[in-house]
Amino acid sequence: MAMNSDRRRINAPSGGTSAPVFARTVKEPGYIQSLRPTRTRGPDELRKIFLQTSIIPSASGSAYLEIPPSPPSSSPSPRTSLLAPPSSLKLTAALQGPKPLPRSSPFSPTLLLTTTVKFAPFATRTRRGYIRDAVERDLGVHLETALRGVVIGERWPKSGVEVVVTVLEGDEDGWWGEGGGGGQDGPGSGSGSGWGLLNVLAGCVTVASAAMADAGIDCVDLVSGGVAAVVRDADGKENGRGVMRVLDPCPAEHGHVVAACAVGYLAGRDEITTLWMKGDVGESYEALTDGATHAAAGSLSVLKEVLLEAVEANFKGQMGSQEGSKQKGKQQDVEMAG
Repeated sequence: MAMNSDRRRINAPSGGTSAPVFARTVKEPGYIQSLRPTRTRGPDELRKIFLQTSIIPSASGSAYLEIPPSPPSSSPSPRTSLLAPPSSLKLTAALQGPKPLPRSSPFSPTLLLTTTVKFAPFATRTRRGYIRDAVERDLGVHLETALRGVVIGERWPKSGVEVVVTVLEGDEDGWWGEGGGGGQDGPGSGSGSGWGLLNVLAGCVTVASAAMADAGIDCVDLVSGGVAAVVRDADGKENGRGVMRVLDPCPAEHGHVVAACAVGYLAGRDEITTLWMKGDVGESYEALTDGATHAAAGSLSVLKEVLLEAVEANFKGQMGSQEGSKQKGKQQDVEMAG
């Protein structure tokens, strides 16, 4: 049998593919709605956060942050396991520097901070391009504003540092079962409304702060991100109590998001380094900001615990290496004396 001599790579379809949804499943009344995730935690309860530092050996500092998805209201049967799963948030941050600026650059008495936020092509249900778009540039500007008020730039004149945050999986703007995955139609919801970007920004601030601490950059305090929102169900009520405020919202869990606020917060100094407010805030902007700061304080507790564990592990490793070198030196002394 003759073998095919063509060894050229065959590219995948440009538009991507999606898992099939069988007509029998879709026609079952109320089944798709039963797959929608619901908020089982309290209004002031935050989602669990997984955070780890020093994941990229070639970088001066790095960190990885993950927020698991919300479980659906009912477990799907095996024959419907091909339906789209709930989204989660997965971010990586890599820091390069501080390093000297090029000779052609003008003199800078402080540290030059450069931030970049990039979505992976597979980060969202709609495949993204490789070139940075306006959304990614806006997120980079917000992240730079949040970090610029934290770094003590006078320590590194004529130097620069670059922070690159990669979004491996981004939080969605709404539930995929309504309007093709964007949420309920109407003001402040729907595909492209951008509610998930606030959670992405808060996660970027937290993971970038962990990477800066891992790199040993001198900062006035640890900055963390938090989000609060005013939400209601599709029928205008949320658990029978009408419009309510929640911390750490997941847009897929709510029928309608009225307003949301994301902040970068310094708990030790009680300062806000960046603020992004979206939607029909009305007169509740102060309460919304306070809720976002409370959510940021909850993320800060996880950030402190992870950094403390990293410092303890590093200290034990250094102590172990010193003891090993001392024992090796003693053995050499004994051999020479003999």
